[in-house]
Amino acid sequence: MILVAVGVAWWGLPRLGLIDPADTESEPGALVRPPSAAGPVPVERVVDGDTIIVLRDGAEERVRLLGIDTPESVKPDSPVECFGPEASARTAELLTGRSVWLESDPTQDPVDQYGRTLAYAWLDESTLVNLLLVAEGYAYEYTYDVPGVHQVALASAQDDASAAGLGLWGTC
Repeated sequence: MILVAVGVAWWGLPRLGLIDPADTESEPGALVRPPSAAGPVPVERVVDGDTIIVLRDGAEERVRLLGIDTPESVKPDSPVECFGPEASARTAELLTGRSVWLESDPTQDPVDQYGRTLAYAWLDESTLVNLLLVAEGYAYEYTYDVPGVHQVALASAQDDASAAGLGLWGTC
């Protein structure tokens, strides 16, 4: 816990859901779920560390979490990568039985080449799942083509996690 606190102190632990936001004052520049985020939508299941299936309007929708990449754990014809099972397990721990709000990114396509919705997932008003996974060392910041709206925060969280040797940074 101390390593996580040191590694992410610049943008604040309340957004990670690691401490009670009521116990702290709001910080300038804090990430907050935008009003445009769709939800809440129930998470039907976790496919792997960076892909989930939600139930929206009565239909299953595959969602690829924007701005991050986790080591592979279930990709057909690919080996399981270092820390892939752990990343998948962490995403499942965070999202199983929960609902999320999905934030699209105007700088990115709405779907990827596989037809998956591209979105950031929020657990509540201040917990961005994508950022939490990077900050804890379960995911890499991933920029495809152009930086997304949360790219700076994700890249900084990766730098901090790497420097602290968290998760995959201390194992792989």
